[in-house]
Amino acid sequence: MKATEVPEIAGAYLFEPTPHSDERGFFSRTFDADVILSVGLDPCAFVQDSVSRSAKGVVRGLHLRSGAGEAKLVRCSYGRIFDVVVDLRPDSPTYLGRGYFDLSDRTQATLYIPAGCAHGFQALTETADTSYRIDRPHDPAEDVTIAFDDPELAVPWPLPAVSVSQRDREAPSLAEVLKQEES
Repeated sequence: MKATEVPEIAGAYLFEPTPHSDERGFFSRTFDADVILSVGLDPCAFVQDSVSRSAKGVVRGLHLRSGAGEAKLVRCSYGRIFDVVVDLRPDSPTYLGRGYFDLSDRTQATLYIPAGCAHGFQALTETADTSYRIDRPHDPAEDVTIAFDDPELAVPWPLPAVSVSQRDREAPSLAEVLKQEES
């Protein structure tokens, strides 16, 4: 497994495994504590695993947590997604930087997203399963959502958004969220 720093988002990493394929299919290590440690992260910090299933064109996000935030490892375990990270940490050297990633079951790559970054994705295949490993238990009171179609962010979603949750559809703009954070 190889760890690569993501230049657009300080502290973010892409973990790329080496799948072993044969006539039966493939086997791939998707989490390796030693590799996580090698980049200065604590593998024991992750306390919750979740999975979502999305149909082609579904957009989920852009989400983050207030307070201490939430770091996560994200992987597309089945299908393919267009993954988006926006750095919203005011003290970060990549503040307001954006990273776009093609995550798929073919590569089984995992993206580490530091706390304080907004995250979202769009399913690019008929079915896309996305796995999350999160560093603190979920608290809905800390949920923050930014409009996925905010013109200031201008996320280049590859497909029309065929389905978006009510929460995501009604989300405020980035400017509104940043103004609320200042108050």
